[in-house]
This record gives sequence, structure tokens and C-alpha cells, in this order.
Amino acid sequence: MDVGGIKLQRKWFIFLSVAFLLLFSLCFGVPSSSAATVNKFIIINKAINRLAYYENGQLKRQFKVGTGRSRSLTPEGKFKIVNKIVNRPYYTGHIPGGDPRNPLGNRWMGLNARGTWGTTYGIHGNNNPSSIGGYVSSGCVRMYDNEVEWLFNQVPVNTPVVITTSKSSFDAIAVANGLKGGKSTPSVPVTTSGEILKRGSRGPAVVTLQKKLTSIGFNTKGIDGIFGPNTDSAVRSYQRANHLQVDGIVGPITKKALGLK
Repeated sequence: MDVGGIKLQRKWFIFLSVAFLLLFSLCFGVPSSSAATVNKFIIINKAINRLAYYENGQLKRQFKVGTGRSRSLTPEGKFKIVNKIVNRPYYTGHIPGGDPRNPLGNRWMGLNARGTWGTTYGIHGNNNPSSIGGYVSSGCVRMYDNEVEWLFNQVPVNTPVVITTSKSSFDAIAVANGLKGGKSTPSVPVTTSGEILKRGSRGPAVVTLQKKLTSIGFNTKGIDGIFGPNTDSAVRSYQRANHLQVDGIVGPITKKALGLK
């Protein structure tokens, strides 16, 4: 048996196999984790405290979130998820992960914001569900525990995250940040206090309306800052019960009856 000949044949086989793989990758490409990540991204709009999750250019789900007590607390810009932690400890309060007292909930997705690397700012759960939807945090983005757990399972590290305060639609924000192709859709203005509120209105003034209606027994089925069919129904029920014009429009008369400015 020619042992030397067999070894030489093996070396040539390995060399040709490696060369073939390199040639194949150059010609056809090899999918990378960063390329796959581009197909998923997150947009957080503090004007309405909503988070949008996109996959393959399509808006898949929206969630209510809680953001900073003042606009400056939650950083704005284009970031990425740099770490993912299950049951992260709350180091400031010396509370271990998984403890019901932990204000970070059961999932943490850290962001590379303001010179930090996933240690200070993040998207996380919370042990106070009533805070979701409000301006309540010291800078992080809060979600319901069950919803952040779902999102945690969808997005990998390096997923882009855009945080903004905008009157534009989520699609328009995505296009403006180079995360989605095509023309941006028309922006939807955020309604401010003092304006007439009606179906299609959105923003903090709608949040105030929804809280007021719900507190007096006219449930809007959510406090999300969007004047949709449930809020419209609650307004009409209130107007009917108080002998006002039943039109679903919260103008000066209905606002005065509700004690709103």
C-alpha cells in the first residue's frame, strides 16, 4: 500500500473542497446575520407612546409602551439592540432577576444609546402594568411583560431601533430612516388639547379623553392615544347618557361636560 500516495490524495481532496466552497460563496453569497437583521426593525414613537415591529418591510404588530417622564429622558435616534437578557437584575435597587419587585420585568433588550452599550437604556417589561402607555420612566421603554416576551423572541441582537417624537406614520418614519423602501405615507397629525377630537385623532389629548371616559364608566377598551371605533362608541354612549348631540365628536360642549380643556 502506497501510504504517501493516499495522504497526498487526501490533501488534494481537502484543498479542492475548500476552494469549491470559497468559489461558491463568492458567486452566490452566504447569508450573514447582519443581512438577516435588516429584515426586522422596531420604531418607537413617543408622540403616541406606541412601538411598531416590522418584519420583511411589513408592519406586523403594534404595542403600547411607557417612555420617559420628560421628552429628554428617552433618547431619540437610530440605535440597535446590543444585548438580550432574561430576568435581568435591577442593580440600582439590589433586586434579583425574576423577583416580582423587579421593575425591569422578565425581559431586557439593551440599546447602544448615548455612549452606553445596553447597560442603561433598553426595552423591557415592568412590574407595574398601569404605567404602560404613559410618560413614566427614567429613560427606558416599558412594555407589558407578556408582550415584551413575545417581541424578545422575534428580534435578534443588532436589530435596528428608531426612537422619535413624530406626527408621521410608522411607514413614513421607516422610509425616512432608510429601513423601508418606497414612498412615505401621508403623516397623521397629533391632536393637541384645545382642538376638536374625533375619529382619527391621536396623541396625548386623546389619551386624556380615554382616561376620563373610562374613569366614569364609559370604557374605551384601551388607552392608546388613538381615537378609533371603541373610543367613538364610548363618546357616543356618554353623549347619549348626558342628553348631548350624539355625533361622536368631542367639541366644546362635550369637552365642557367632561371637564376637559
